[in-house]
Amino acid sequence: MEQLQIPDAYVFTPAVHRDDRGVFLEWFRAEDLTAALGYRFELAQANLSVSRRGVLRGVHFAEVPVGQAKYVTCVAGAVLDVVVDLRVGSPAFGQWQSVPLDDVSRRGVYLAEGLGHAFLALSEEATVAYMCSQPYAPGREHGIHPLDPELGIAWPEGLDPLLSPKDAVAPTLAEAGARHLLPSYDDCLAYYEKLRSA
Repeated sequence: MEQLQIPDAYVFTPAVHRDDRGVFLEWFRAEDLTAALGYRFELAQANLSVSRRGVLRGVHFAEVPVGQAKYVTCVAGAVLDVVVDLRVGSPAFGQWQSVPLDDVSRRGVYLAEGLGHAFLALSEEATVAYMCSQPYAPGREHGIHPLDPELGIAWPEGLDPLLSPKDAVAPTLAEAGARHLLPSYDDCLAYYEKLRSA
């Protein structure tokens, strides 16, 4: 479990065992994640997303508390996965980091409550599986436009991103801040501490 440059986000690179039958790996280890976080990741919902090449999903986040932490992996194909720090007051506020996820490296990304998540499908078809700490709750789910110039996410060139109608009209980071949609870093830290002491 390796800490990303974005605080409270991690990448896990599993040992992949290959032989003439195929491959075997442990794509999630609760013990390793608990050691990194200081608390146990509670699984409330598991999602599967199948996207064709060029589909861009995100940047999505949920209000904190309670937020929604995610553990994400690509089980077929390849995506560029992106974590964005949307927590107002965070030393990394507005920064992002990308991690290639695919069916070869089999890496997984964990992002804590308050962080934004997006990915772009790079292969002809890509299947992303992600486990969530809280179930989907439309009233507290929000998004930032993934092509917001202020964020400046370096999406790969040569692809014409296909966004959902909802993501296409999502606010910029500045607009979301002005509308008080963004989570507070202090609220997120307090929530993480609550999880550690539970």
